[in-house]
Amino acid sequence: MQSKDEFIKSEGTSFPGKTYVDHLLRPVFNVQRDYLFKQMFNIHRAHVVMLAEQGILDKKEAGVILKEVEEVAQTDCQKLEYDPQFEDLFFMMEHKISEQIGPDLAGKMHIARSRNDMGVAMYRLVLRKHILMLVESSQLLADALLEKIEEHAETVMTAYTHTQPAQPTTLAHYLNAILDVFLRDIKRLWSAYETVNRSPMGAAALSTTGFPINRKRVRELLGFSELVENSYDAIAGADYLVESATAVLSMMVNCGRWIQDFLQLVTREHNIIKVADPYVQISSIMPQKRNPVSIEHSRALASSSAGEALATIHMIHNTPFGDIVDTEDDLQPHLYRSYEKANRVLHLMHAVIRTMEVNKETALKRAKTSCITITELAEFLAKDKNVPFRTAHQIARSIAKNCSKQNTELYELPIQTVNEIIQNQQNVSLTQKEWNEIICPAEFVERRSIQGGPNPDEVRRMATMRKQRLLQISNKLNDELNRLSSSEQSLSETVKRMIVSPQ
Repeated sequence: MQSKDEFIKSEGTSFPGKTYVDHLLRPVFNVQRDYLFKQMFNIHRAHVVMLAEQGILDKKEAGVILKEVEEVAQTDCQKLEYDPQFEDLFFMMEHKISEQIGPDLAGKMHIARSRNDMGVAMYRLVLRKHILMLVESSQLLADALLEKIEEHAETVMTAYTHTQPAQPTTLAHYLNAILDVFLRDIKRLWSAYETVNRSPMGAAALSTTGFPINRKRVRELLGFSELVENSYDAIAGADYLVESATAVLSMMVNCGRWIQDFLQLVTREHNIIKVADPYVQISSIMPQKRNPVSIEHSRALASSSAGEALATIHMIHNTPFGDIVDTEDDLQPHLYRSYEKANRVLHLMHAVIRTMEVNKETALKRAKTSCITITELAEFLAKDKNVPFRTAHQIARSIAKNCSKQNTELYELPIQTVNEIIQNQQNVSLTQKEWNEIICPAEFVERRSIQGGPNPDEVRRMATMRKQRLLQISNKLNDELNRLSSSEQSLSETVKRMIVSPQ
């Protein structure tokens, strides 16, 4: 073990110590390099343009600064390595610019701004890109679900409650429920995006500046929709991170539940869904195996994404309301990784759903078992035979118990046995036709035509409405991507004009 003196000698006697470099500054530098490089230069551009337009910075000087900013921005950032003479990527890039135009002129980029408002702006710019990426990928999965809904409006299957066979439904009805939750998750993403897409620039350290800056102009050049108006809020507020984390957390928790269902439905015992060959792996020792690894990985990634989002929330919890490193470079990668992993989940499950085969015959056969149409008997007796509902329910329960005791299915019961059980409690009887309809899963589904029910026509109606909603989401996304592209183009053109004609 090193002595104290040996340790101090290896660490150094001034900031930063070797341990601080190895376990903080270098990893943070790499994160900044990988995620923030482009956004940092966009902020440089927008801020310098604004300073020149406001007369705070001489336009000739602005042209010189912007010319060098453009040169340094062409650096292959992946080749950059941490250098202990610079605290972080920001100071390294400022130094590179100052090498060409001098430190005084390069330093003027920093007039009326702080690392505080600039840092939050960079995080917001990166995060909004991740949110839009996930919205775009969400459309793929939503389209795949909708395609299967339209294809399987009449594919009868068993629905479960408490993991037990409950009632007949259709695959389309089940997938429509998944789609509706998913659409709400997309709505939550958009809400998070609106919170994220607000500019903190101009807040400086936390109280703005004495220079006559134009915050709205920087907001416009960076494509932000609004300002975080209160300058203290701009620096201290971390709810944009919490909302972004909870949006992706909600989506991955919700996806994980039906992904787990899919892993049940693809088992040999269920045999309802067959995953296409490109998305299964064969065992290294058991050649008969078709392991649904694409779904397994999706489940694991969804859990990992949720975990990264939770890490984000926990890192913010109980931190002071102000500028604090807890919400900065140590936290941000958790949120980015959460979105990146969620994106992988959506793409994997999109591929699985688009290409999967459904065993309709097996699904229907299973829906005829476990007495799952018995609810229809209770409703039919109450509605068509005027039997008090509680009595009707007791009769249905007696028949279900009889099947369980005899180890038979409803369709195996002779009508005579059914009527005997009914007449033990109520002086009514069923015809063979009535009984056949009661025990038919397809008929059960057909009769559930109340709004939101599994009736095929009702499911198709819902699908049509969801298709319109997806079109609205697509149009909104395209409009926002075009708006951001226009803002970036406007910034680029403004910079070029200032470089060419600084006077």
